[in-house]
Amino acid sequence: MLLENTLSVLLARFDFAWITSMHILYPPLTFGLAPLLLFSEWRWMKTNEEHWYRLNRFFEKLFIVNFGAGVATGVTMEMSFGILFGPFSQAAGPFFGQILGYETITAFMYEAGFLGLMVFGWGKIGKKMHLFATFNVVLSSLLSAMWILIANSWMQTPRGVKLQDGSFHVTNWYTAIFTPDMVWAVPHMVVAGIVLALFFVAGVSAWFVLKGRHVDLFARPLKYALLAAVLVVPFQIWLGDTLGVVIAHDQPAALASMEGHYHTLNKDGSPNTGWHLLAWPNAEGNGNAWAITIPHVLSMLETHTLNGKVPGMDTIAPKDRPPVVIPFYSFRVMVAIGFFLWFVALWAAWLAFKGRLSISSIAKNKWFLRTLVFSAFLPYLAIWTGWWTREIARQPWIVYGLMRTAQGMSPMTVGQEIFWLAGYVIFELTVWGGTWYFFSKIIRKGPDMDSPVVGEGHEHLGHLEEPSHDESASPRYVRPA
Repeated sequence: MLLENTLSVLLARFDFAWITSMHILYPPLTFGLAPLLLFSEWRWMKTNEEHWYRLNRFFEKLFIVNFGAGVATGVTMEMSFGILFGPFSQAAGPFFGQILGYETITAFMYEAGFLGLMVFGWGKIGKKMHLFATFNVVLSSLLSAMWILIANSWMQTPRGVKLQDGSFHVTNWYTAIFTPDMVWAVPHMVVAGIVLALFFVAGVSAWFVLKGRHVDLFARPLKYALLAAVLVVPFQIWLGDTLGVVIAHDQPAALASMEGHYHTLNKDGSPNTGWHLLAWPNAEGNGNAWAITIPHVLSMLETHTLNGKVPGMDTIAPKDRPPVVIPFYSFRVMVAIGFFLWFVALWAAWLAFKGRLSISSIAKNKWFLRTLVFSAFLPYLAIWTGWWTREIARQPWIVYGLMRTAQGMSPMTVGQEIFWLAGYVIFELTVWGGTWYFFSKIIRKGPDMDSPVVGEGHEHLGHLEEPSHDESASPRYVRPA
């Protein structure tokens, strides 16, 4: 008999939840900030305005720190697959191995190579070649994210495989890669990274304006980032709604968990279409003890009709039902943050329309600037809660409908689980603390306004200045007799 929810299983799940929650702090900012670096560099080349160059070099430093933290925690996460979920890694190897291999090649060869050119190539390669390197950092970071989401989407809606002799054999690579979940989950995560980067730039810029430092420099990215968010945030809300329809169709148990939707039909036989704003499950786990419900909204969200039938938890066998409380409230926190960020972006648009985001007047909007600094942290929380919704609502399956989580975990004792958990907690906290230390140091120091602006690649390695033509400055080496 397979024992689920034992202490060993719960520890393995908590350990991996900790690892992924800490790792997902970094990649979205990497692939979200990279396009903004490309834009600022392109604007510098196009207009020859120095402030675009200074902004690019400043945010590039934060990008590098974030990229390094993402690599450190990403390697650890891939290692934990084999340690914590060995049987799953072995079974899913024919598919997972190749997908994660492509991700590794993309991140550690393609992205890292051009990242080296982007970071160390200033002044040593031509401007157009440097812009080309930055473009490839953008493209490779997006491809890296895509491969990871393909792997996770396959766990949500597995297609194109056959479970035989304990292994998932790929029968159709196209359907295994382009699963129903992948088609919408990839753009949903990419746009989440862009939203994070827009509010990260706006929040850092607002901090400088509040402090009265480099106001003329940071007023521009603040305004441009928020005006872009006016369009990007509602697009992200639409992507999330579309992904929800896919979940309702292909993962009805997950949708019922996210919505706290226990009963498909009302007592009179009509479809239960109410959407719970707030709710709490009863002690028996077969309904809600209390709920604040809005009629018809669940049907409108999931079927786009007024009285459509949405399968509830009562259509799922009790042993296959996921937890409710965490997915239910995580989902609502994510949605609430999305609408709040849109409100902040619209607030910025209104201020811009009134001419109150100009360099001369932007510093007068103290509460708006404080809200922006606070809002810079909210996309992180939205990504966290969105990921928790996605992963916990898939339980008790590690591969939805095909392999249970308890079947995929490594046979370890509770003591071994605690050992690995303690190790991962210490490591992830060390990386997180180091990241925020260097973030704070770079932001406190501010942009470099003194170094010369680089030219067209004439500088020698290690020097930004023209080499001296005075022979006395470089005395000739005389070999001793």
